[in-house]
Amino acid sequence: MPEVTELLAHAVAALGGTERAGQIAMAEAVTNAFARGEHLAVQAGTGTGKSLAYLVPAVAHSLADHRPVVVSTATIALQRQLVDRDLPRLADSLAGSLPRRPEFALLKGRGNYLCLNKIHNGSQAGSDGAPPAPEDLPQEELFSPVAASALGRDVARLIKWSSSTETGDRDELAPGVPDRSWSQVSVSARECIGVSRCPFGTDCFAERARDRAGHADIVVTNHALLAIDAIGEANVLPEHDLLIVDEAHELVDRVTGVATAELSAASLGIAQRRAARIVAPELAQRLEGAIATFSSALFDARPGRIDVLDEELTNYLTVLRDAAAGARTSIDTAPNDPKAAAARAEAATALSDVADTASRVLSSFVPAIPDRSDVVWIEQTEDARAGARSTLRVAPLSVAGLLRASLFGRSTAVLTSATLTVGGNFDAMASAWGLDRGDEAEVTWRGIDVGSPFDHARSGILYVAAHLPPPGRDGTGSAEQLDEIESLIAAAGGRTLGLFSSMRAAKAAAEIMRDRLDTPVLCQGEDTTSALVQRFADDEPTSLFGTLSLWQGVDVPGPSLSLVLIDRIPFPRPDDPLLTARQRAVAARGGNGFMAVAAGHAALLLAQGAGRLLRRVDDRGVVAVLDSRMVTARYSGFLRASLPPFWATTDGESVRAALQRLRAPA
Repeated sequence: MPEVTELLAHAVAALGGTERAGQIAMAEAVTNAFARGEHLAVQAGTGTGKSLAYLVPAVAHSLADHRPVVVSTATIALQRQLVDRDLPRLADSLAGSLPRRPEFALLKGRGNYLCLNKIHNGSQAGSDGAPPAPEDLPQEELFSPVAASALGRDVARLIKWSSSTETGDRDELAPGVPDRSWSQVSVSARECIGVSRCPFGTDCFAERARDRAGHADIVVTNHALLAIDAIGEANVLPEHDLLIVDEAHELVDRVTGVATAELSAASLGIAQRRAARIVAPELAQRLEGAIATFSSALFDARPGRIDVLDEELTNYLTVLRDAAAGARTSIDTAPNDPKAAAARAEAATALSDVADTASRVLSSFVPAIPDRSDVVWIEQTEDARAGARSTLRVAPLSVAGLLRASLFGRSTAVLTSATLTVGGNFDAMASAWGLDRGDEAEVTWRGIDVGSPFDHARSGILYVAAHLPPPGRDGTGSAEQLDEIESLIAAAGGRTLGLFSSMRAAKAAAEIMRDRLDTPVLCQGEDTTSALVQRFADDEPTSLFGTLSLWQGVDVPGPSLSLVLIDRIPFPRPDDPLLTARQRAVAARGGNGFMAVAAGHAALLLAQGAGRLLRRVDDRGVVAVLDSRMVTARYSGFLRASLPPFWATTDGESVRAALQRLRAPA
């Protein structure tokens, strides 16, 4: 088989592309990392062609070693791009250079696939398409005929779809359905009764996907399933020695999400309703009382991080844990009847979750454990139908140790993204992943930046509006900032992506700009994000305002995007319980918690936001940061070092002139 660089050249030529130095350097680095068993972090700017740069070595190694390579991504869009476009085209392009055509598969968690047993034998919906029984609905929906009927229609549609779909994959359903509807026809891995006991085991969509993955050379999955595979007792991914993590800047957050547990009135209500039909009356009554008492205390509790668990909440959690565990122990999860097995598996899983979460919270405050590994807090949200809701959450303070032991200890990993360096180096990311230099359990790794095909200094301007007052605490823009937004968009003739730190700020700015500007302004939430992005891309004078998902999820090359507006430095909320706990932990070790956590978080988001501007080599434009702290604060140099090397200025007049020139016809 030819060398990897030769294979890459064949693939690029066959696909009509142009081989770039950064792409070659990355492919060589990935090849060497696989050969040496050395972890590798690769920052590869937009336009580098990093997918091919890691897929070609992955295919070559898989076919040579007869073992699969797992590729994990954060977004559905990239998973689909890899499986539906990149890998098939790569296989075609290398048909004459490989010993055989590589096989590839997409694998997701079981809950992403329809469960045929639940559809036909489950307790949530009958095979005739009838809506769920009233006792299976969340309490607030019992009093909403519209919601209940919508749920029933969704379930009927899903049941009909189950007879025609080839994959049962939720992401192939168009249009989609809400989570509460999908939950009626799906099960988690722990709720599954098992392929050997299931009457639909041979037709199971999830098992088919696992079977395809078990025979594939390249298995594409997501960070959440990667975390479940690493954390859980059972292996859900095929056995593998080589791992590629794309969109690696999101790995820590996705793993943290999987490792986070919660208790709320809604989740407790589901557990109670499922158990009531199965357990003995006295156990059901005990559980009902424990849930009612705890839910009341939770509703009355003050939101925020819990540093000391008071005696009252300790008692309520203890009673809840014991009641859930007792009810769980009484359930026989192996009856002969598949319908009974499905209902009992669901009830047992719900009760186990309650008992395990309550126990985890209680153990977080054991005096004998001085260095707590978990953070506990109460979060309160407002629901238009149900009013105020409180949720008790528990999350790991850090996932570095987990990743080091359970992920990097098992496989050689390549971690890549367009934005991995924070403040100009890989140290912050390496620490978050558990690849710290100088650690007692040091893991061998190296980081490389293969650059970008863009000439940032000639293609883009970084404008900081240094004359503006620092942003206020209320989240909305000042009069001066709104004037600045108006003048910049007017100069650009629309063509603006406005990235705001809150939805409140985005909506307020959109309303005001619609009154002041002659060009259209769209705002996130007015339609699906994909539909809004498409409208923005299709109409050059249109601007699009939004928040977090737009900072990382917009790919609009060409003249439709000539100006990226960032309203303020995207620091995390000062009351974010998890991030503030992480700051405090860094400070306790003698470090700078603000720089390590808050500034690092902001730097990464700024780099992601600024990365929306240049998506192809002929793009031109401006990134405008309307926060004077980007030049006045002591941490400003750290933040700017995380951004691409645009030509920088604080001269608004020259920036507006440049935007006017960009909109002029050639």
